[in-house]
Amino acid sequence: MTGQPIPVIIDCDTGVDDALALLFAVRHPGLDLRAVTCVAGNTDVDGVVRNTLTVLEQAGAPDIPVGRGAERPLLEPARPAEHVHGADGMGDLGLPAPARTASELDAVALLRREILASPRPVTLIPTAPLTNIALLLRTHPEVTRNIERIVFMGGAVATGNATPVAEFNVWHDPEAAAILLTAGVPITMYGLDVFMRVVMEAPDVHRLRASRDPGTRLAGELLAHRPTAVGEEPEAEEAGGLGDAGAVCAVADPDGITTRLLPVEVCLAPGAARGQTIVDRRPRHGESEIHGGRREQALVDVALDVDVARYLKLYLDTVERP
Repeated sequence: MTGQPIPVIIDCDTGVDDALALLFAVRHPGLDLRAVTCVAGNTDVDGVVRNTLTVLEQAGAPDIPVGRGAERPLLEPARPAEHVHGADGMGDLGLPAPARTASELDAVALLRREILASPRPVTLIPTAPLTNIALLLRTHPEVTRNIERIVFMGGAVATGNATPVAEFNVWHDPEAAAILLTAGVPITMYGLDVFMRVVMEAPDVHRLRASRDPGTRLAGELLAHRPTAVGEEPEAEEAGGLGDAGAVCAVADPDGITTRLLPVEVCLAPGAARGQTIVDRRPRHGESEIHGGRREQALVDVALDVDVARYLKLYLDTVERP
């Protein structure tokens, strides 16, 4: 690894795969994890704070500040994903309560402090509903002068998971996602199209679970909780997707994804399409624009392909570090 580590801040809703992302970020030598901020999403925000502190403790992380953020989306009630992440948001693994405590600063104040204090521009990695990021951008727009890039896990070009067309993080707070797109900094969308493809095979998961290192072992337990398809063969039962961790891999090794700079907007209308990320892949304008329907749309580096083997090796090499 050459050069200085990339200063990063993760905004998360820990969450099984957010935990996988934190374990990777703590141990990758090319990343300098300056803070973690928490938002309601996979579970309630207090559970997210607890889970985040537990993961950092299990990983042997230094004293990284953790900020408690928004309890609910900007407009709608919180809608947790306990059916995916368990009642505690962490696969109901029965992990001990953390000895660490959260920062006295709330998430937005912590984000502002750490972004402006960083000697190098920060890369923000939201792996959750974007409520905290929207509040930050609206309250303290001056932070954008020291943000290098925002790489967010969210959205989908093709199929959604919260609805047929909407991905969970964007669907949970569509207005916040729409605000993110106006940030005025480079943005990479690591959406479901690549998210679903990076799956760790069962033998690797078994090896991680057998590790004597608490952080490595936790990665294996979390992956075993994340089967990616219903009706898998029994021998594939413990194969699990990296999920959000892939977005952090994309910061550590951006050449592992293929992106195109494309117009993206979020559907905010009520109904079946609410929360959809509408990605315009057309080679030219259509009749809507020709007849006066042209709209301002943010240009986003949308991940369309991923080198699966490359990111699996990167993840294993990193989380199995002593």
